[in-house]
Amino acid sequence: MNIRKAVITAAGASQRTLPLQTLVDRDGTTKTALAIIVEEALGSGTEEICVVVHPGDAETYRKAAGAHSQRLQFVEQTEARGYGDAVWCAHQFTGDDPFLLLVGDHLYLSRETRGCARQLVEVAAAENCAVSAVQATHESKLPYYGVVGGRLADHRKGLYLISEVMEKPTPTVAEQRLIVPGLRAGNYLCFFGMHVLTPAVVKSLAADRAAGGKMHLSHSLMKLAERERYLACELQGRRFDIGLKYGLLNAQLAFALSSPDRSEILSGLVELLAQEAR
Repeated sequence: MNIRKAVITAAGASQRTLPLQTLVDRDGTTKTALAIIVEEALGSGTEEICVVVHPGDAETYRKAAGAHSQRLQFVEQTEARGYGDAVWCAHQFTGDDPFLLLVGDHLYLSRETRGCARQLVEVAAAENCAVSAVQATHESKLPYYGVVGGRLADHRKGLYLISEVMEKPTPTVAEQRLIVPGLRAGNYLCFFGMHVLTPAVVKSLAADRAAGGKMHLSHSLMKLAERERYLACELQGRRFDIGLKYGLLNAQLAFALSSPDRSEILSGLVELLAQEAR
């Protein structure tokens, strides 16, 4: 599997301004969230990137991408028909090729030299199938994520054969259908915000679009699990959903604490806490 294309979705009403927010990256450079996401995609080895945007947002996003602006293509999601529809909107770009899918409101911090997207792409290439990144997440966060159920693939730590995909299940439903052996009680494998998908997913989305109504990517991913080998992989890294309350702050703190300025940041935090305690 040769993954040379990436799609970034950023058209949602509650999502479209988030990639335009600025942070100081772990290298000490001020960048937009979009620029950081684009660099994550490029670091995976992908060469072409398509950003799915709300009508009229393309030029704003091109400016936000900075030095990477010429690497991007844009397509508009003209109807608010869900995340699955946003992915389908890039179908002419993806064609019959596998592709890396990222969301515009998630940032990542790897615990190793390879970026999170690079880790995922390498797993997909080695396994020659679709792979979704997941992170063990407490049940209190289930309202925010898609969740998968399954079992260890070939008894390999951190790699799972998916048998079930559900969008934002309740804790009761998750306990009945999504428990994965080996995870701590009350924790489930929630989507990490990045996937490597095959053309079969786009074909399934096309069928959903023809049927009308809202389109959920999780529905097409469940179909994929029923028809072909589809894996979930725990990566060496963390996700930061900047759409959550204090999500941008948490991402900024994580980047700062992984930077060469770590000691200075810690000293500042200690001083702030001391002042608050007085």
